[in-house]
Amino acid sequence: MMTVLGCIAGKHNIWLVIVAAVVCIAGSWVIIRLFDRAASTTGAQRIGWHLLTTVAAGSAIWCTHFIAILAYYPDVPVSFDPVMTIMSLLIAMVGVQLGLVAAASGLTQMAPAVGGGIVGLAIVAMHYSGMMAYRVQGIVSWDRPYLLASIFLSVMFSGLALHFAMRRVSRSDKYVATGVLVLAIVSLHFTGMTAFRVSPMLIDGSFSNPAALQALALAVAGVALTIVGAGLASYLIDNSMRAESYERLRHMAMNDNLTGLPNRASFNDHLDHELRIAEETGGKVALIGIDLDRFKEINDLRGHAAGDEVLKILARRMSNLLGDGEFASRLGGDEFAAVYRMRHQAGLADFLARLEAALFKPIRLDDYEIVPGASLGVALYPDNADSKEALINNADLAMYRAKTDITRAVCFYEQSMDETVRARRTLTSELRQAIENNQLDIHYQVQTSISTGEVCGYEALLRWEHPQHGFIPPSEFIPLAEENGLIQQMGEWVLRTACIRAASWEPPYKVAVNLSPVQFAHTDLPKLVLEILIETGLPADRLELELTESTIFADRERSLHMLRQIKALGVSIALDDFGTGYSSLDTLRSFPFDKIKLDRSFMSEIESSPQAKAIIRAVLALGKSLDIPVLAEGIETQGQLTLLSAEGCDEAQGYLLGRPVPLNQIITSGQISLMSSELLEGTATAVRLEEQAVHSAVRRSL
Repeated sequence: MMTVLGCIAGKHNIWLVIVAAVVCIAGSWVIIRLFDRAASTTGAQRIGWHLLTTVAAGSAIWCTHFIAILAYYPDVPVSFDPVMTIMSLLIAMVGVQLGLVAAASGLTQMAPAVGGGIVGLAIVAMHYSGMMAYRVQGIVSWDRPYLLASIFLSVMFSGLALHFAMRRVSRSDKYVATGVLVLAIVSLHFTGMTAFRVSPMLIDGSFSNPAALQALALAVAGVALTIVGAGLASYLIDNSMRAESYERLRHMAMNDNLTGLPNRASFNDHLDHELRIAEETGGKVALIGIDLDRFKEINDLRGHAAGDEVLKILARRMSNLLGDGEFASRLGGDEFAAVYRMRHQAGLADFLARLEAALFKPIRLDDYEIVPGASLGVALYPDNADSKEALINNADLAMYRAKTDITRAVCFYEQSMDETVRARRTLTSELRQAIENNQLDIHYQVQTSISTGEVCGYEALLRWEHPQHGFIPPSEFIPLAEENGLIQQMGEWVLRTACIRAASWEPPYKVAVNLSPVQFAHTDLPKLVLEILIETGLPADRLELELTESTIFADRERSLHMLRQIKALGVSIALDDFGTGYSSLDTLRSFPFDKIKLDRSFMSEIESSPQAKAIIRAVLALGKSLDIPVLAEGIETQGQLTLLSAEGCDEAQGYLLGRPVPLNQIITSGQISLMSSELLEGTATAVRLEEQAVHSAVRRSL
């Protein structure tokens, strides 16, 4: 080692040595980073990064060697063979590329060390081929031990350098790899130059021009640093683009695309963070579940573009009102959530007031004004829950309570809400059992012609007699069936059972069956109706299907297409609950309904309210102009019936005319008798043949 240091001090231009060191260190730093980028990519990107690494590495290593050679003074004239000099550069680039590709291949655990060894051999081959291009006027000899030592040091340190570069155990590995690669280059050069011996033989008596050699060395250094700088610039640009892409992807992953608010994933992370702080500090966290009240109505009446604009405006309002410790996010659809780090109760009240004001403030879109409104449910941690899941569940319970309470928009969680939910779950389970065990029944309510008093038909109404709780109203168990996926099975049973029973009636009255919006949206209804008609033998003109206009709004084009298919079978279609909700003339214009059913809510005021009477008169006039019969529901007094008769209403239904009762009571009263089995079978066979013929014709027309 002392001999090497003596060689550096005694036979080298120290300033050029420093320049070579700068090139070597800068080049090694860039080489390791470019190699790391090449090893972490695939496909065409890996090839590109390998090529860039090769150019930077070959240039840095070769230029370090060349500058150091120019710094060496052998005390005799020197020159360079141009062909061998260029060959040494090519050897460096090709050898380094082979080594780097092998190191990054991942074929074995030893691949980095093996590839590094190849890089070390490439440095050796470059150095000694460069020395072959180094022409001196004297006899050249080599010290074999130093020569072998230089090869060993180059291969060993290069293998270690790429081993550390690929290890990636800690952030310092890249710096260690850079330092070891510098050692590989420096140890080879100076140990190799120590092995180099020159015995001067002056032939022409001239000497090299040190100033010219120094200028050449500086020029080579400038080129080397330019190439290395270009590699560094590529790395930094790619690093910046990666950081920007990562941030962009992170924003997309953590924020809602439409509104820009944090999304469900971001909400979960934030809530976890707040709960952790509350647990460590003994604080409290308020979770507010938010659900817009009239968003579906906005979408249905104004279109999805208007709905999206409403969501964006509300999100912007909520973002603008947030302060320290306050957070709002969109979980999906019209569902939002807010988190408040509790300081005091008054602060929470102020936050809720600001949220409520933002959600209820009117929104002006084009020429109309929308008041979105919302239901807010609040649950506190740890007062109302001891885990995140329980907190979210309790906030949802409070929000649903607020949705059903028209007197307040904000509802705080109470223990009794859990009892309500458990009761609903129990009832749902019992409803499922009732369907499976055939415990449901159908009651029938008569529909009567007002002008003649004759029976027109019967509406089939589903009923559930609970073994313990008695009669469960449809308004309670039908929503449960819709929420829990039971409505399709239940609706099909009602339709099939009503058709089977009606097929045996004498006289052959019509039977009307209600369709649930869920059933209508998820069932291949025309096919089901046809199959049931063929199976039961009920003539198609004796079946009437009732649906509300809100059922059609979910997918208007598909709904109207389905209704046309059903009507083509000969089945009647009635528009139920007309006058409420989404009633529009456009629906009546788009589809020729066979009947309009006037909602019962108008009947209670018909005798005392001029407005109610005017509305009924308008609907009846509309029905006559469109040649669509109108049936009034909810008739409970003779006065109501008399008024409807005077206004020209076609049919009526209500407690005055008959309550919903089981079929056997109607049979006992003599209003309906049942056909004999032989007559019923003959009629059913004829009907099945007719229905099949109709089905074939309909299918051909469609």
